[in-house]
Amino acid sequence: MSRLVLLLAVLAIANSPSQAQGSRLYDELDRRVAAVNPQVVAWRRDIHAHPELGMQETRTAALVADHLRKLGIEVRTGVGGTGVVGVLKGGKPGKVVALRADMDALPVTELVDLPFRSKVRTVWNGQETGVMHACGHDNHVAILMGAAEVLVGMRAQIPGTVVFLFQPAEEGPGGAEPMIRDGAMDNPKVDAVFGLHVWPGPAGDIMVRGGPTMAASNSFHVTVRGRQSHGAAPWAGVDPIVVSAQIVNALQTVVSRQVNITELPAIVTVAMFHGGVRENIIPDTVVLGGTIRTFSEPQKRLVFSSVERIATQVAASAGATALVTIDSGYPVTDNDPALTERMMPTLRRAVGTDRVHLAPMITGAEDFSLFQRKAPGVFFFLGVTPRDQDHTKAPSNHSPYFFADESALPAGVRALSALALEYLGVAPR
Repeated sequence: MSRLVLLLAVLAIANSPSQAQGSRLYDELDRRVAAVNPQVVAWRRDIHAHPELGMQETRTAALVADHLRKLGIEVRTGVGGTGVVGVLKGGKPGKVVALRADMDALPVTELVDLPFRSKVRTVWNGQETGVMHACGHDNHVAILMGAAEVLVGMRAQIPGTVVFLFQPAEEGPGGAEPMIRDGAMDNPKVDAVFGLHVWPGPAGDIMVRGGPTMAASNSFHVTVRGRQSHGAAPWAGVDPIVVSAQIVNALQTVVSRQVNITELPAIVTVAMFHGGVRENIIPDTVVLGGTIRTFSEPQKRLVFSSVERIATQVAASAGATALVTIDSGYPVTDNDPALTERMMPTLRRAVGTDRVHLAPMITGAEDFSLFQRKAPGVFFFLGVTPRDQDHTKAPSNHSPYFFADESALPAGVRALSALALEYLGVAPR
């Protein structure tokens, strides 16, 4: 019996989240993450209080570049606009891994009562509004700055190179593509890329999945042209208001009747309907606008063709015309299945087996997907809801009430640092 009890105890220790903490690598990570955490919190609060919109992140970029230079990291600024790239060469030759954080904020007026609440104001689309890190990118920047400091302290152990990608304008107009054009993934050539996003979920927990993770996002516009007439004599013209209403209704059948949603979800949302200037004038033109979300290239092609066919043919049936335009948008954030499977044990060692969960497919979009087209990549989510709260009821990203619990920051630093180290071959012994 005593041997059985001993065996069960050994097995329990081997399979517990604390087992990783018994390794020399994770003991050192723990020490370094704990040491840098006060500064990570301070960076996060400073960036949160001074948010900047896409391609305007000059203050944030300067903060990042100054920190990286002080660490002795090779720095390039102005990459893809306001982006910053840091290159850390390890003590031994090897592969190249990239870690990415986005820096931009949103035109949202913050309503969270914090001592470091944003008070920044701007004009957006002709309206005065606040500026807020309502999607949590302040956390991403601070976490990656912390990971850079941790990894510099372990430089001698690193067999390879770590590239730090501080990206502008994820929320728009898109910063990944111009950074890639400026060589962010090619100088040096990146072999794998990792990124995270804070999300409603228990603080410090990680959510990840292999394969399609976040949707492709494409904006569309439909310009419907009829023939203007008096509102009292609709027969004298072709009413684009009625035609557009019929198009909106017909578009609801794209997902419900034409897409096999048992394979992958899809969304077609009409969110804008603009036409007319006076109650008794039927206008000549109406413009519709909306978003398409898909999870594969074949599905995207099907939805695009369906939207165009429905709009043009419904319009033609009423004697009107419809011009459909769809932008290139962001592609699917598609986590490389083999790389995801390989790095899952790393994430479990980083935060504990019971704190790594399967992420749902998310219909939001990310231009991290463009980095994944240059190298295999994994994008995961870090929970930032206080653990004593129901994360399913917490304000979501982009809400003026979005709140990130700073107790999750060490988990983010630890996870990114561990992914870089273990991908490059540092054994968790």
